[in-house]
Amino acid sequence: MMPKDDLVVSEIFHIYNRGVMKRDIFLDNRDWVRFLFLILYFQSPETINNISDHITHYTKHSMFGFDKDKHNKILNRRTVKLQAFALLPNHFHLLVEEIEDRGISKYMQRISNSYTKYFNTKYKGSGHLFQNRFQSVRIKDNDQLLYASTYIHRNCRDNPKWINKEKSYPWSSYQDYIDTNRWNNLLDTELILSQFADQKEYENEVKTSSAKIKELEIVLPFQN
Repeated sequence: MMPKDDLVVSEIFHIYNRGVMKRDIFLDNRDWVRFLFLILYFQSPETINNISDHITHYTKHSMFGFDKDKHNKILNRRTVKLQAFALLPNHFHLLVEEIEDRGISKYMQRISNSYTKYFNTKYKGSGHLFQNRFQSVRIKDNDQLLYASTYIHRNCRDNPKWINKEKSYPWSSYQDYIDTNRWNNLLDTELILSQFADQKEYENEVKTSSAKIKELEIVLPFQN
């Protein structure tokens, strides 16, 4: 299935996908960390060896073990720019800017292929892990951009235990918006945060948003 909107350089897209037949795609902590690594570091075509070592480093130190030179090479060769993310047990949401032609398509294909191969090897599976080719919605104006960011950052509300606890949810970029950005330039918070007086004002924007309030929610073509 083709994405809903054509992917255009310098525009931003809400990207989402889920496991085939709504199956969980993260079964243990290393799975979550691995996918997090991929969405951060596959923004660039820079070759990355020994990914498992970086995952192990993160599980011990809550950070990936790259030296400054490698980090800068990844930034300098970036073909997409990650603006926001949320990972949930059986699906994910990303807010991504296209920097180079076909950057998002290549980014998502690389993530999907790498993670599916890892998952099938680890759990002795085969075939497709994700429901289909990723879906995308083009962000057409600033109001839609802000709504998409709050929708993504409130997405953990699908699990009732995370309602009103979004800032503690470990697998989204929300904490990077309202506190220290853990990923530095690998996560671009500036475009959205520059529209608010401070991080507290953005936090209030997320708290008061209608996103993920079921009776008000704008239904996407993809259902969680």
